[in-house]
Amino acid sequence: MATRQGILAIDQGTTSSRAIVFDLDGQIVATAQEEFPQHYPQSGWVEHDPADLWQSTLRVCRGALAQADEQGVEAVTVGITNQRETTVVWDRESGEPVYNAIVWQDRRTADRCAELRDLGHQRAVTARTGLLLDPYFSATKIAWILDRVDGARARAERGELAFGTVDTWLLWQLTGGRSHATDATNAARTLLFNIHEQDWDDELLKLFRVPRPLLPTVCDCADDFGSVDEALLGRRLSVEGIAGDQHAAVVGQGCFEPGMVKSTYGTGCFALLNTGERPVHSRNRLLTTLAYRLDGQPTYALEGSIFVAGAAIQWLRDGLGLINSAAETEAIAAGTQGNKGVYLVPAFTGLGAPHWDPDARGAIFGLTRDTGVPEFVRAALESVCYQTHDLVNAMGRDAGEPPHELRVDGGMVANEWLLQALADLVGLEVARPTVTETTALGAAYLAGLRHGIWSSLDEVRGQWRLDRRCTPQIAAVDRDQAIAGWRDAVQRVLSNGR
Repeated sequence: MATRQGILAIDQGTTSSRAIVFDLDGQIVATAQEEFPQHYPQSGWVEHDPADLWQSTLRVCRGALAQADEQGVEAVTVGITNQRETTVVWDRESGEPVYNAIVWQDRRTADRCAELRDLGHQRAVTARTGLLLDPYFSATKIAWILDRVDGARARAERGELAFGTVDTWLLWQLTGGRSHATDATNAARTLLFNIHEQDWDDELLKLFRVPRPLLPTVCDCADDFGSVDEALLGRRLSVEGIAGDQHAAVVGQGCFEPGMVKSTYGTGCFALLNTGERPVHSRNRLLTTLAYRLDGQPTYALEGSIFVAGAAIQWLRDGLGLINSAAETEAIAAGTQGNKGVYLVPAFTGLGAPHWDPDARGAIFGLTRDTGVPEFVRAALESVCYQTHDLVNAMGRDAGEPPHELRVDGGMVANEWLLQALADLVGLEVARPTVTETTALGAAYLAGLRHGIWSSLDEVRGQWRLDRRCTPQIAAVDRDQAIAGWRDAVQRVLSNGR
């Protein structure tokens, strides 16, 4: 017999699907996770089978709910957060995808993006969307599917097909095809959504050749998205919160005031700075995006993306065989005395913000005869800190003043040495919350707001609890010297510097 209420959060990521039940204090009650296959049909192509996304999500939801039931916690609403930009197109009648999901990492439309840039469309696209012309986003992926699947474009124009990012695909499945909707944060990552007018943009639809009948309804992040089929989860539940993963983490970290910034460290790293009710145009090649939208009111953010964070540690383990597990890196780095002038620039798939150089390639500099495994490990961890410094520095220049604190989450922040190195090299206080699953937590908070569990963002803010705070411990002159070495290393790998 359930004695407490909870919230089911679906966190559908790039390599796994996860479901977490939170209690009303924001604490984890139950969790289930399942990995699914990645598909690489050609070099630079990355796909998922949409059925894998849905079936793995359904199984973890059932598993987490069963665990919660055993502990006397009953989920009363559902929130969804998801890998962004990944593109699914399916038949409205049968519910069958017409092609695999094209993942955000996929580069197959790079030539099309370059063609549009050469034709002079970059400025207008950025003015409307806050984004860059890049295959990272959804629009060129949609057009690719419509142009290469036999009959798909004509069917889309007749309204027979539906497009969605992963949140929309899962929502369609959960509601038995009754709800074709997304939230404003996911819509803002498609290159089709005007972030100023808060609607699909006809000029962009024309430019990217995407028929309007294909598109979902755009809702607030806390909204009535529809009811889950009772047969799927064995109970009546409504989906009442949706946000893309990085936007959900903004909510989970309570970054509701302009100037607050969160940084999530997983395979890559994504930092978002709340800029309030006005969008800030970046002069430093950051993205202008939505933090969240509630009651029809958008709150904007500047976003910087680091392509390789935890992936650098995976490379040390799987590519070079220098370590057996990521957990080892904390003790190894703690045993070093300085970086000995060794810098790793992990541009394995190019460099993200603020460089946006897809042709840059990784390199390690400063090797000597006494360079060993500890120096490689330290350089990999410090590369995350240096890249974060570049993002925060760019954000401060765009926003007019630097943030005073960096709220961090994601798997890497369990590393205590990394937390202190972040504080030292970024030059900010670094705060880690007690619950680091802030992406799922943010989705739960959004659903709870709509359900009436919390009445305001102030109440949600009050849920945030500090676990660890690190303050800078090195002298400014030492930080500047370290950053100068990093900048020199980066210049050596940029493609336009060769």
